[in-house]
Amino acid sequence: MSNKVEVTGPLEEQGRHVETLLRGLPDWFGIEQSLVEYARAADELPTFVAHSGESLVGFVTLRRTSEAAMEVHVMAVRRDWHRRGVGRRLLEAAAAFARAGGCSLLHVKTLGPSEPDESYAATRRFYEATGFMPLEEIPGLWGPENPCLLLVKPL
Repeated sequence: MSNKVEVTGPLEEQGRHVETLLRGLPDWFGIEQSLVEYARAADELPTFVAHSGESLVGFVTLRRTSEAAMEVHVMAVRRDWHRRGVGRRLLEAAAAFARAGGCSLLHVKTLGPSEPDESYAATRRFYEATGFMPLEEIPGLWGPENPCLLLVKPL
């Protein structure tokens, strides 16, 4: 398997590809309704994709939330490509796009630390390693069984 990865974007109409990748990550994307919504969003919102040859290995979809901020609406990297720099490169492209659009903040929501889950603990470590800071855990946003952690990154 080649380690060469190309990141392109922003693109639209990526839902079909995004859905396939998300279905391969049930530890993170096991709620069908959310998975379908994320795929639909990748058809309409700016999405950066990472390819190795013809194979999609990761993506990030962005959503403008205010004049000053852009959200990492959904991001995923194939499990066999974790810890190989793909996610970092996708976030670099997202940050550059947000800055070019006049944003000073990038933010993301993920499962909070009050719900012990090793997959999401790794997700939080990844975001923190790429410059995101935990802002607030919001237990009521997704329900008490899925406490939401809001992380922000100054651009």
